[in-house]
Amino acid sequence: MSLPVKDPVPSDIEISQAFEPLHISEIAEAAGILKEELDLYGSYKAKVKLSVLDRLKNSTNGNYVVVTGINPTPLGEGKSTTTIGLCQALGAHVNKKVFTCIRQPSQGPTFGIKGGAAGGGYSQVIPMEEFNLHLTGDIHAIGAANNLVAAAIDTRMYHEQTQTDAALFRRLCPASNGKREFAPVMLKRLEKLGISKTNPDELTEDEISRFARLDIDPETITWKRVVDVCDRHLRQITIGQAASEKKGTPRVTGFDITVASEIMAVLALTTSLADMRER
Repeated sequence: MSLPVKDPVPSDIEISQAFEPLHISEIAEAAGILKEELDLYGSYKAKVKLSVLDRLKNSTNGNYVVVTGINPTPLGEGKSTTTIGLCQALGAHVNKKVFTCIRQPSQGPTFGIKGGAAGGGYSQVIPMEEFNLHLTGDIHAIGAANNLVAAAIDTRMYHEQTQTDAALFRRLCPASNGKREFAPVMLKRLEKLGISKTNPDELTEDEISRFARLDIDPETITWKRVVDVCDRHLRQITIGQAASEKKGTPRVTGFDITVASEIMAVLALTTSLADMRER
C-alpha cells in the first residue's frame, strides 16, 4: 500500500494507524488464493488452508530469499524491517508476486526493551497492534498445551505417591459395562514394556505395576511451565505447597517463555497431525 513519506518520519504506531488496511480477502484474491481456502480471523487476518498445496501442486515453485542473523541498527532496523523492505522492493519496484513470511511475535520482547516484531517505519506489517498482540492466538494455544503436559506430569507423580498399583490401574483402564479395554496408546506402552497381552484382565500384579507406574524421578524433569511475557520472578519457583498437595512432594521448577517451549519446537518440526502426536 502506498503512503506519502513524511519528514521527519513519524513513529511506527502513527504510520500503522495512518490508513485503513485492505480486507484480508482482497489481499488473498490478488494473490490467487480462493475464498474457500481462507480461515478468517476478523477483517485483517486469516490462515490459509493446506488444501491450497494440493490445488497448486503442479505449479512452478518460486524462490526463497532468507534474511537472518542481522544485528539491528541503533534505529531498530533488523531482520523484520529488512525482510519487509526487501519484499516491498521486489513487489512494488520489480513487479514480482511476493509473500513475506515472518514469525508471530512473542509478547515477551513486545513488552520489553526490544519491542514488537512487525518491522518499522514504512516497512512494517499492519495493523501493528494486532500483529504484535495475540495475532491468531497460536502462541497462547501452545502455552496451554505445554502447561497441560506439565500439569499431567506432576499430577501423575502425585497419584503414584498416594495410590496403590490396583487403584492406579483402575483409573488408567476403567471398566465400561463391566469390561476393560486398552486404548491404542496403552498398547504401545505395553509393547515397549515387552508385554504382549492385550486383555487388561490377563495382566499379572507385576505387569500391572510396571504398566501403571512411570516412576518419574523429579530430579530428571526438564519440562517447565510457560508464559508469554517476561516475568523474571517465575524463572525458578517451588510447586506442590498447597494444603491439598500435602501428601505429595514439593519440587523446584520454573517458567520459560512460551516460544522457547518443547511444544513450540514440535510444532515447528512436525509434518502432520499424526507426526505431531508421535513427537
